Amino acid sequence: MELKYIVQEKDQDRTVKSILKNELGLSETAIRKLKRNNMIYVNSVPEYVIRRVQPGDVIEVNLNFDEANEDVIPEYMDIDIIYEDDYIIALNKQPGVVVHPAAKHRSGTLANALMYYLKSKGINIKIHPVNRLDRETSGVIIFAKNSHIQNLIVRQMKSNTFVKEYRAIVQGIMEQEEGTINLPIARKPDSIMLRHISETGQPAVTHYKVLEYLNNATFVKFILETGRTHQIRVHCHALGHPIIGDSLYTGDLYQSPENRLIDRQALHSFRASFIHPITDKPLDITAPLPQDMQQVIELLRKK
Repeated sequence: MELKYIVQEKDQDRTVKSILKNELGLSETAIRKLKRNNMIYVNSVPEYVIRRVQPGDVIEVNLNFDEANEDVIPEYMDIDIIYEDDYIIALNKQPGVVVHPAAKHRSGTLANALMYYLKSKGINIKIHPVNRLDRETSGVIIFAKNSHIQNLIVRQMKSNTFVKEYRAIVQGIMEQEEGTINLPIARKPDSIMLRHISETGQPAVTHYKVLEYLNNATFVKFILETGRTHQIRVHCHALGHPIIGDSLYTGDLYQSPENRLIDRQALHSFRASFIHPITDKPLDITAPLPQDMQQVIELLRKK
């Protein structure tokens, strides 16, 4: 991927670094990588970022360099690619799959599989996640093919122009058909994993709309305005309508062996909608509701 900028009169005596950050939208991390790889050019000549530019100068950078990713071992695994171009790859994540390697999961992760897929196509890059999903959450997950694209999409998230839509089946009948949950979330003091509602927590805003009322359950659409860890799960629990199958945040009435409807929380990343950072065209990526959640809905319709 190559980026190019022609210096204007207004840019007189600005540094190359200033142009890279403010006109080409490159992050500090991306600029450091470009410097290490000697991929910054002014008028086709490699240059330092402290150089002062003049009107008419042509600044170019080349982001097509290999990046070692020694922490992620390529490993074959079936992946469901729902969108791919030169800049972005989106997968339909299956439930039960860990996204990134960790101490207890060095292999068998989505990152391992994606690394294998990319290397099989001769692409040697690091994994650049745009959004993250819990192990048992299914659906749309997006990776950028370089850090610059990742940075541009994350900026959209921060400005709320990136729409993240989820589907979930929650316990009980929600009284209001639509609304907004605005409750701050913090990590529980005695837990590494669990979150809870706390006045000292980070702002967390979730919009919801009922899609269908079931037998003592509700099928709901959620749109995240913020992206806190376990946000939908914690907000549903706070409303008194925990997600069916969510063993972390509820003594689920459907969790006993004789009543169990699903082997994980019934939460699915249904849609990601944003502006493509290169084409500037709207991009809408969806993943169909998985079979296990469809079965729960059908069963609760019949009860």
